Amino acid sequence: MSVFRRFVGWINQNLQQQPLKDESKRSENVDSNSATEKDTNKRAFYYDKAEAKKQGKLWRAAEKKKPWYDAPPKVKVTTKKGLCHMHIELTVGLPPEGVYDLFANPNDFPFFRIDNETGRQLLENKSRKVLMKDGPRQSARLEKALTWDFLWWCGAFPFTLIVDENQKNFRGRYMKEKMKFMKYFEGKWKIEPLYVDSERLCKDRKPKSREEYKRCSGGEGKVASKVTMDQYFQPYFLLNLPPLSWYIRGITIKTTKNLLILIQNASIMFRDA
Repeated sequence: MSVFRRFVGWINQNLQQQPLKDESKRSENVDSNSATEKDTNKRAFYYDKAEAKKQGKLWRAAEKKKPWYDAPPKVKVTTKKGLCHMHIELTVGLPPEGVYDLFANPNDFPFFRIDNETGRQLLENKSRKVLMKDGPRQSARLEKALTWDFLWWCGAFPFTLIVDENQKNFRGRYMKEKMKFMKYFEGKWKIEPLYVDSERLCKDRKPKSREEYKRCSGGEGKVASKVTMDQYFQPYFLLNLPPLSWYIRGITIKTTKNLLILIQNASIMFRDA
């Protein structure tokens, strides 16, 4: 609980700072554990921070009256020639800028905790190295570890991803650099606004942008998010044959869905702050 309180405090602190000018900077092989990467005061923002702060107040006030409910992610799975495709759609009760921080997680907060007593996480961030930064777009190498349990054994499965994320259009891509068992693993996601109070506040109008929504709702309409995600994976040849392929496919689908549910749960902590 305390970790999420710290995260909420960090967001509120950033929203109270003066807006920074958009800067286009490139850097190679920059370790995110350095003081400059950890200094949130120097992070550039590519959205309206005043509006984001207002949205936070609207969501917290509404949550006290009637808690928001996010349905579990909708997952459609197809397999062709051994390549598995997951198409996923879900909603999150936060505006896109907040959901982007949950997905990109630039400060490595432990959103995926599955045991509060031990601090054990389903997905743990080990390290982040920035490879390229160009304005709102950033590419990085992420080292992560995925928790596994089998009967009375448990452990962590390490892997490395290359990610390309854009804070301005709320989109991201990822692909494996090192991952045992997987010959192919990559995906993409995008976050779009949902004008959840438009029917109540905008009457017959259907806003097509956040500015239009802000006008017709008098600035009192909450913005939620719709996340669309496509993930593709294929185990190495010997592991891509039944019955092993069925097991690996099932575990990958279940784990991905659980991670997304944990992101939805993290948004609850923010709305309850």
